[in-house]
Amino acid sequence: MTPFKVGTFAVGDGSLTIIAGPCLAESLQLCQDVAGTMKEVCAKLGLNYVFKASYDKANRTSGGSIRGFGMDEGLSIISSVGSKFGLPTTTDIHTAEQAAPVATVVDILQIPAFLCRQSDILEAAALTGKPVNVKKGQFLAPHDAKNIVSKLESFDSKGIMLTERGTTFGYNTLIVDMPGLEVMRSFGVPVCFDATHSAQRPGGAGTATDGVRESIPAMVRAAVAVGIDALFLEVHPDPDKALSDSATQWKLSRVMEILEPAVAIYSLRLQ
Repeated sequence: MTPFKVGTFAVGDGSLTIIAGPCLAESLQLCQDVAGTMKEVCAKLGLNYVFKASYDKANRTSGGSIRGFGMDEGLSIISSVGSKFGLPTTTDIHTAEQAAPVATVVDILQIPAFLCRQSDILEAAALTGKPVNVKKGQFLAPHDAKNIVSKLESFDSKGIMLTERGTTFGYNTLIVDMPGLEVMRSFGVPVCFDATHSAQRPGGAGTATDGVRESIPAMVRAAVAVGIDALFLEVHPDPDKALSDSATQWKLSRVMEILEPAVAIYSLRLQ
């Protein structure tokens, strides 16, 4: 395993890292509310915490869906939250040209699942010198993710993480191959489990993505039991009113329901 440093801790060093925040940087106040609560919860449970929010949702189901408020405003919100709470941050990029400017603000660059095989964006992200977290495409088998790692290594990436977020299973359905987590960890890089996106039903609501929110806790327990280095959650004070991914964001006030069992299972694996 090759850990990488982010903030004051290392991802993949034997401790569990939580990557969490709202799907979209809807407002500074919302992001501050989420980050403040998550920082407090993670500190109480002895977990590392990275704040996540997107400044642009470039792959919405419908062309009429809200994407965000632009790179400048979105990055300003993320930067402000990181500074206010002393947190490392992450966000996704959608083109190679976005890598350099975004890397001046966040600590980890995230590559969306649909772009996981795009060499140009992987190279641009690696060249920033920031760790790169790649979400494995819904169309890839776990063993295919080794090619992603090899590409990033060839670009001299300073940190690599793979994220599992479900695999396409027929129409509008995702399943999670839990043994696949072990396959991806065998490549010598930290592995993250994206629990909230794994609960999605892509396009299931016609012009929007649907999902099964209540399946999230069980998937988290299973993934932690198999073995992961980080857990990704999109959380929101009022998920049903969220501007994106409203069907699968987890309610902020219920986050302990997920994290307490996760910590207990993770501790057992370390014994």
